[in-house]
Amino acid sequence: MATTDVSGEGGAPPAAETNSRAARSPSDFAVLSRRIHRAGLMQRRPGYYTVRLSTLAVLFVAGWAAFLLLGDSWWQMAVAVYLAAVFGQVALAAHELAHRQVFLARVPSEAAGRIVGNLGIGMGYGWWQDKHTRHHANPNHEEFDPDVAPDLLVWSQEQAAGATGPARFIGRWQAFLFYPLLTLEGINLHAQSVRSLLRPRLRLRWLEAALLGAHFTLYLGAVFTVLSPGRALLFLAIHQALFGIYLGCVFAPNHKGMPTLTRADKFDFLRKQVLTSRNITGGPITDTALGGLNYQIEHHLFPSMPAPHLRLARPIVRDYCAEIGVAYHETGFLRSHAEALAHLHRASAPLRRPGRQAPPDAPAGRGAGESAR
Repeated sequence: MATTDVSGEGGAPPAAETNSRAARSPSDFAVLSRRIHRAGLMQRRPGYYTVRLSTLAVLFVAGWAAFLLLGDSWWQMAVAVYLAAVFGQVALAAHELAHRQVFLARVPSEAAGRIVGNLGIGMGYGWWQDKHTRHHANPNHEEFDPDVAPDLLVWSQEQAAGATGPARFIGRWQAFLFYPLLTLEGINLHAQSVRSLLRPRLRLRWLEAALLGAHFTLYLGAVFTVLSPGRALLFLAIHQALFGIYLGCVFAPNHKGMPTLTRADKFDFLRKQVLTSRNITGGPITDTALGGLNYQIEHHLFPSMPAPHLRLARPIVRDYCAEIGVAYHETGFLRSHAEALAHLHRASAPLRRPGRQAPPDAPAGRGAGESAR
């Protein structure tokens, strides 16, 4: 699968070649924004989202109806696989609601998001929205992006050199452990959602708690009522593991393996979003499976853009990046994972060396920042 960027080189773009104008005026984004708005790509798509959300509701109900009809059967493991895919799609719908792609107003977006997220799949909408908002504000920023905090994995050799606790132990072989760890991502999502209820600053946390409680009561109650204990545990293991893998395969290729940033890096909004993001090439199946997030560059530049418009924005954004000399990185699905795993292995190199010291040359994952120093 080919990898392309506007500089004509393969792989994640080095900023020394692609971002020589890092200090350029933020008006670059204003020009692009005007082109996007002139194309009508920020307009709401009520018809599309009525069909999409209705279809998801039917698929969700059909899965649980099949579960109840099958009873205590080994065929329920196939239902677990099916529901893992449906839960993944519901999570993507919650993501679109959080970005106000469906409703322009905050109140209906949050109401629908809590129903879809908290009640539907056991994902705390308020916790996730706060975390994801911080990610969008500073993507791949080692101090500010919670998605690249060195809690379990390390994302640069500087993080590896100072790693402690689980990150020091797991990070050493993190590239090999990445996919096994994804099987726990669904459980982690539930655990973080419940833990967030202890934070007083969480908005409407009693409502969130009630909806999460209803989800877990109905979900676990149905599984352990219909299935024998052994089959129930196997069903949960399959469903949650595949749900986690699905989420990981949707979100990980978007930024993992792209340059990470620190306080020393000074970029305008457009460059910060484009240089740290990766697009995934493909067709309608890829668009559906990844929920439009395969157009990650466009999504980060215009988070509230309706998902079906992202593919239409791609040529506009790509051409504009070529026009102003900013790397636009896109690659195939398998290649994107290969790039992410190679980066994880390079970033953890200090953990495999005596003394765990970072090398004197530029640390892995810092390519975007070098020209800003």
